[in-house]
Amino acid sequence: MSSVDVAAIIRELRPRLLDAKIAKIYQHSADEIRIGLHIFKEGRANLVIEAGKRFHLTKHPETAEKFPQSFPMLLRKYLSGGRITDISQYDFDRIIELHIQRGEDKTILLVELFARGNIILLDSEKRIILPLKSISFRDRKVIRGEVYELPQAQLSPVEATFDDLKKMLSQSDSDIVRTLATRMNIGGQYAEEICLRAGLDKNAPAKKLSDFKPLLNALSEVFKPLASELKPHIILKDGKPIDVLPFELSLYEKNEKKYFAAFNEALDEYFSTGAEKKEFEVKEGKEKKPGKQGLYEYRLQKQMQALEKFRSEERALVHKGEQIYANYQITNAILNALKAARDKGYSWDDIKSILKSSGMPEARLVKSINPDKGTINVTLDDEEVELDIKLSVTQNSQVYYDRSKKLSSKIKGALYAIEATKKLTGKEEAPKARQKLPVQKQKWYEQFRWFFSSDGFLIIGGRDAESNENIVKKYLEKRDIFFHAHVSGSPAVIIKTEGKEVPETTLLEAAQFTVSYSGIWKSGQVSGDAYWVLPEQVSKTPESGEYVAKGAFVIRGKRNYYKDVRLGVAVGIIFNEEKRLIGGPVSAVRSKAQFVIEIEPGEFNQNDLSKKIYRMLVDKFEDKKLIKTIASPDRIAMFLPPGGSRVKEVKM
Repeated sequence: MSSVDVAAIIRELRPRLLDAKIAKIYQHSADEIRIGLHIFKEGRANLVIEAGKRFHLTKHPETAEKFPQSFPMLLRKYLSGGRITDISQYDFDRIIELHIQRGEDKTILLVELFARGNIILLDSEKRIILPLKSISFRDRKVIRGEVYELPQAQLSPVEATFDDLKKMLSQSDSDIVRTLATRMNIGGQYAEEICLRAGLDKNAPAKKLSDFKPLLNALSEVFKPLASELKPHIILKDGKPIDVLPFELSLYEKNEKKYFAAFNEALDEYFSTGAEKKEFEVKEGKEKKPGKQGLYEYRLQKQMQALEKFRSEERALVHKGEQIYANYQITNAILNALKAARDKGYSWDDIKSILKSSGMPEARLVKSINPDKGTINVTLDDEEVELDIKLSVTQNSQVYYDRSKKLSSKIKGALYAIEATKKLTGKEEAPKARQKLPVQKQKWYEQFRWFFSSDGFLIIGGRDAESNENIVKKYLEKRDIFFHAHVSGSPAVIIKTEGKEVPETTLLEAAQFTVSYSGIWKSGQVSGDAYWVLPEQVSKTPESGEYVAKGAFVIRGKRNYYKDVRLGVAVGIIFNEEKRLIGGPVSAVRSKAQFVIEIEPGEFNQNDLSKKIYRMLVDKFEDKKLIKTIASPDRIAMFLPPGGSRVKEVKM
């Protein structure tokens, strides 16, 4: 969706969604969530949000996943039962803000539809509670706890004045169409339409334009429907959908169109019912003739080759876009230096000579210059990347992301075509006999955090205030040992001794378990203090005039401290008869698991890191179904500490 599409859908949906009540929230893929709504006078509805791509109500909701991931679960915690108090577009950009109030709590669900996109939950002060994807570049951090920074405002095409246009174009080193597309956030499609209606040569230098009135009139004419009456439709080519628009453009006047009463309906049909299949579609004949078998085999082979090529190109483009962001300061310095040189009147030949003799470290990164295109090729971390000096760092990166999105669509189309060809060849894979996977009955202690120590003792810990309360009230016996970190926000931890003497190794592992799953992990420290006491020292009875909150306890008598315990957690897989995922202190997991991944405090939230670990396991082991059954991302997340983490080490 373009910024124009966003403006149209916000105008259309805002009256419907105001005061809508939020029900459950689901996640269907790495980038897509669905929010169940109850809309006043309409009833139930589903809002689909796909980062970097789309935002609309849908009549084609996907089936809810059986085991929700941590991101939708956290959204449910903050948003379910709340009401939408406002919905708006930021600065005619591809950014949507959903303001939600639940009781006294106010939050913002912010949707980024630019680049690869993101979905971010913010508090009322725009501090990040949790992003769908944690991003940490030199110039931008989208991680838990950071204040969300909105991009610099661009000139809005619906509010631009004569003086605004004059200033924007006179300061541009690019042509008219590129200047309009990048400086007004409208993209090439609408920029070309404006030039067409204004009767301007789109490739003419922007700074040489002297009569701005036709351009201003064209802007007003093109975007007038956003304030009056939309004419939503899908553009067809050879009967296949190729675009969806809120109003008509001259660029498509010869194309077949399918019109809709509402833009939301057009978006829903375009994205939900077949638009993904527009590439490599294979039409089945009325009958399959034996003579065509060789042709189908050849077609299938070519389609498989094309699919692999698309996937490889998509990965390469995304990587280049990320490299530009990751090397923001270097890239920005190179672009600024070249722009300054051009502004001073230096020719491209002069610039080449200056770069050769320059002592600037950045100059060595410039490999070649293309004067005709106004581009340069630079090497960033051994990756050669083309940069347009008329564009900013962000805009150059966006070029690669946009190109990768086009390939994503081709990949989906190729997969659909391959399935269709397989049917024609008669080589559609026969259903495989279902492999019997281990059925794991949940043990009573799995409702809590848990692990078995190196010495075989069961240790359990609370996940929140309520489970802390349950652990002490229901499961703390007189012969057990109670652990707690020397900070607030600690789990209540119990060693189930069963009357046996507890070795020092188990006590140390319980101490590490306690500090690692406490608030110390989030704080950025590498170690913390914990203590243990006997059950009779733990009480819910406060001193006179005091109050004990839910999940908190009064400790009386001597505390036995473990000072400066180093944080450390691991997850591992046991491959004996009872194949299963375990987690806890590093030494305890190492003593039992055949494959171990150590975790330390870092930059990835639970949701992102659990997916990262899952992918590592899937890549490592041949039995993908087993990994999916015993070590799915939601199961892995159960063993990860609260707060940011990263993989420290992998051991077999």
